[in-house]
Amino acid sequence: MTASPFTIRKLEAFCYRYPLQTPVVTSFGTMLNRPAVFVRVEDEDGVAGFGEAWCNFPAPGAEHRTRLLNEVLAPAVIGCSAAEPLQLFERLTEGTAVLALQSGEAGPFAQAIAGIDLAVWDLFARREGKPLWRLLGGSGPTIRVYASGINPAGARATAEAALERGHRALKLKIGFELVSDRANLASLRDAVGDGIQAADVNQGWSLDQAVRLAPELASFDLAWLEEPIRADRPWSEWQALRNRIGTPLAAGENIASRAGFTQALGDDVLGVVQLDVAKWGGLSLGVTIAREIRKAGKTFCPHYLGGGIGLLASAHLLAGVGGDGLLEVDANDNPLRDLLSGPVAKISDGAVTLSEAAGIGIQPDFAAIEAHRIW
Repeated sequence: MTASPFTIRKLEAFCYRYPLQTPVVTSFGTMLNRPAVFVRVEDEDGVAGFGEAWCNFPAPGAEHRTRLLNEVLAPAVIGCSAAEPLQLFERLTEGTAVLALQSGEAGPFAQAIAGIDLAVWDLFARREGKPLWRLLGGSGPTIRVYASGINPAGARATAEAALERGHRALKLKIGFELVSDRANLASLRDAVGDGIQAADVNQGWSLDQAVRLAPELASFDLAWLEEPIRADRPWSEWQALRNRIGTPLAAGENIASRAGFTQALGDDVLGVVQLDVAKWGGLSLGVTIAREIRKAGKTFCPHYLGGGIGLLASAHLLAGVGGDGLLEVDANDNPLRDLLSGPVAKISDGAVTLSEAAGIGIQPDFAAIEAHRIW
């Protein structure tokens, strides 16, 4: 990839929280609001790009990452020149490696750098005058999506509302009581009919529990069972689980290293791999890994559960690398997502179509969400 060098002259991060009337429930905890940390970078020619850093947990994580971006990383990137985004990503990653180690905060640093990287890729695509999906090698702007974040309480109503909005695929949060999990899965299977249904345990089971409980869900014809056990369990446990159940396994949002993805792609344990580019790697590593996922014969389904800018960047990545994967779209109310996700908010027959506009294709209207800004 060749392009004229650009120099970053400004970087700002902004923090938002949207209070939820209905908290989002997982097997490991509850979210009372939806946070978002948006990143804006500007070069010396006045071209601006926008990104987003993952910040869902812990509860004060959004404020922490905003300060990390504005007070630590902004001074490190302002004045830096590059011909392509990867150069800045590597400079930031290598330049903060010791600080991340010393502070014990490899995750927050990786997430903040990922947010910068998404913004720089948007800026880069705008400079090139191309939509990001096309710059990443895509042949078409249309991708499939699925409704995620469906809580155990009120699952049928949430699912029906998602179907009304144009979804044709659903993912339910499970890992609670088997009786209620099965009842919800039955209700959603009835609602979606022949459409796609998946389930996310959110790392809620031990290996013994997964071996015992997963077969109880076989009749629901799940497209995948997501993170049934902890992401950091020995790979031998994941292999043992794969050998004992027939449902395809999914994971990837909590893999945060090249070595981790190499392992995940090295055998048939995972059928679906779910890299989150706002959590680790940005697009600079994400596009390479996504292509490796496809080359390994697995389905690439970008993980995403945040605001609209990161969701839109994830959509461009999926369109850029192609394949038959689906983009995760949270089914819960969130203006920080809907007002900033452009065409991803317009779902038709289970799919969305990105635009030909340069970069991520929108100029984010931060004024529309100003009431929810806290930093």
